[in-house]
Amino acid sequence: MRIHAHSVVVTLGLVCAACAGNTRDAAPVAPFQLEEMTIRDLQAAMASGRYTSQQLVELYLRRILEIDRGGPALRSISDVNPDAVRIAGELDAERRQGRVRGPLHGIPLVIKDNLDTADRMPTTAGSLALEGASAPPRDAFVVERLRAAGAVILAKTSLSEWANFRSMHSSSGWSARAGQVKNPYALDRNPCGSSSGSGVAIAANLAAVAVGTETDGSIVCPGSVNGIVGIKPTLGLVSRAGIIPIAHSQDTAGPMARTVLDAAILLTAMSGPDPRDAITERAQGRMHDYAAGLDAGALKGARIGVSRSAVHFGYSPQADRVVEAAIEAMKAQGAAVVDPVQIPTAARLEPCEMDVLLYEFKAGLNAYLATRGARVRTLADLIAFNRQERAREMPFFGQDLFEQAEKKGPLTSEQYRTSLANCQRWAGPEGIDAVMDAHRLDALVAPTTSPAWPIDHLNGDHVRGASSTIAAVAGYPHVTVPAGDVSGLPVGVSFFGRAWSEPTLIRLAYAFEQATHHRRVPRLLPAAAAAP
Repeated sequence: MRIHAHSVVVTLGLVCAACAGNTRDAAPVAPFQLEEMTIRDLQAAMASGRYTSQQLVELYLRRILEIDRGGPALRSISDVNPDAVRIAGELDAERRQGRVRGPLHGIPLVIKDNLDTADRMPTTAGSLALEGASAPPRDAFVVERLRAAGAVILAKTSLSEWANFRSMHSSSGWSARAGQVKNPYALDRNPCGSSSGSGVAIAANLAAVAVGTETDGSIVCPGSVNGIVGIKPTLGLVSRAGIIPIAHSQDTAGPMARTVLDAAILLTAMSGPDPRDAITERAQGRMHDYAAGLDAGALKGARIGVSRSAVHFGYSPQADRVVEAAIEAMKAQGAAVVDPVQIPTAARLEPCEMDVLLYEFKAGLNAYLATRGARVRTLADLIAFNRQERAREMPFFGQDLFEQAEKKGPLTSEQYRTSLANCQRWAGPEGIDAVMDAHRLDALVAPTTSPAWPIDHLNGDHVRGASSTIAAVAGYPHVTVPAGDVSGLPVGVSFFGRAWSEPTLIRLAYAFEQATHHRRVPRLLPAAAAAP
């Protein structure tokens, strides 16, 4: 589509589904005047008159044109908001009249393409099956909150198609609509997913902050491999209304940002009770201003448990070495580190989790599709569509997870209820809660995941492990922060803990960030330097 943005004209056509990038495609990247600017930096610039919101939008749009569609072609943006410049201008007018809604007023941000927007941007989950569907009747609740806070929804980000729940052999970051999202630190490396575009867009400074979603790892994994901060909140803190579902017992949206403070500001704006999502009633009295009271000295005296369970350490020696150094940095800041601690139940979760996801995906997606007026109304319709459009939708991997989910019965099935009860008990009360009680811990830490693996459409993802599952299954919070790198590829350290412990985890993550400053801007290689 073509967008005329005063001095900026952005053309964002959909890209070839069969195209995958490599480092030889890279071109020199021009300096960017908004590089690494935080929300507070941008607010100060608007308050002083140095920039208007409209100018920020235009600069980010130009950056998208140069970096995402030109140059290295990161493909992290699926659709630009054709009304972004107008909306920014209206917010500038409010500012001139003395009205500033809050810290997000006039701030350009991007959201994942599985959040409903009742505007001229499509909501597709990266699938051709939802192209041309009528717009959702209203914004996702998260989007409503952000618009009310004065944020400018600049664009939607590419994602692993259907939030990476179509096949066990997928390449994270690939979708039929947008092709393969590339890791900005090495263009032949995977960006992880499913919030691939959100992670890459923020790492590459295409917007101030982003919204991702997670069922298991989809915020924290792309956060880790793209060198940014990601927060997966407690289930119920952020409404799921208007978000294309995988599993209601684990799904949540969350912030992705270059700094802990920015992620905290965004989480505060996103959180709130929603009558459309009854689970948010749990958050009553538990919501906070997560940016208030952040303390660079918060690690002093904190009790940190190093989760040495086999599913948390040992799958990546490189990630382990980075996190061992991070643990030493926490000790240097005065943390009392309990090392090791074991969560024996963590190893039991994989079978029951998959069973739960398959049951809930079928039920949730059928309910969602019934509201969209699309060519597909059920999961069975979607499976048939993909078979019909095999050349475009399934050039690399199939839909084995769709087919398994379609065979599942209703949520009243005894097998589903048993799997759900076992999983939640092993992850929460008998898992995270039990080990934290036993050692009187404020948080658990572990490597988030391995360094980014090569993009491989033939064999699928090569990821060797991750620490996301136990917090995801329990519905508990999880924060990843840059902790270092391996040969220039970022590695994150995870802080996770009890339900509703976001204030503690965010303070600890902030203190670690301020003590170490491991965030690095990706330096995309010019073509001449990229050849082997």
